[in-house]
Amino acid sequence: MGSQSGSHGTWVILPGLMTEESTPADLVELVRARIDAANRGDVDSMMRFYAPEAVLEMRHVGGVLSGRAAIRGFIEEWFGGYDELRWQVEELLDLGSGVVLEVVYQRARPVGVAGYVEQREGWVVVLEEGFEVKCSIYQDIDEARAAAERLAQERADG
Repeated sequence: MGSQSGSHGTWVILPGLMTEESTPADLVELVRARIDAANRGDVDSMMRFYAPEAVLEMRHVGGVLSGRAAIRGFIEEWFGGYDELRWQVEELLDLGSGVVLEVVYQRARPVGVAGYVEQREGWVVVLEEGFEVKCSIYQDIDEARAAAERLAQERADG
């Protein structure tokens, strides 16, 4: 566990939320609250983090959901497929310009199955006024990192 600063921002290893001073506390709290709500299966609390026009892009399956209602339906369906479901943010990188990279580990036990499934994903999140306006989910962490860095640069350049 630890944290490190680099030329592209600050990353944080969770769950201890060990941060450096340059990582905005509100960002860390936002991520913590969202993951806590997900781990409780509290869809109502999760939905408060999304802007009304939010977009969820699942790059690995080619799916795009637009708006809170569509995202909520997907989340409820996802939760319904598992008897146990836990997320852990392994890395949090604030790239500036409202762009955040999260490396997220998910461990779940599908309904009626004794074993567990696991996956690790890169989430490229765009925040505006404290709400998620877009989240792009990548299976390839390096691809997610590169996309997040490009997007942050594009937004900084205006």
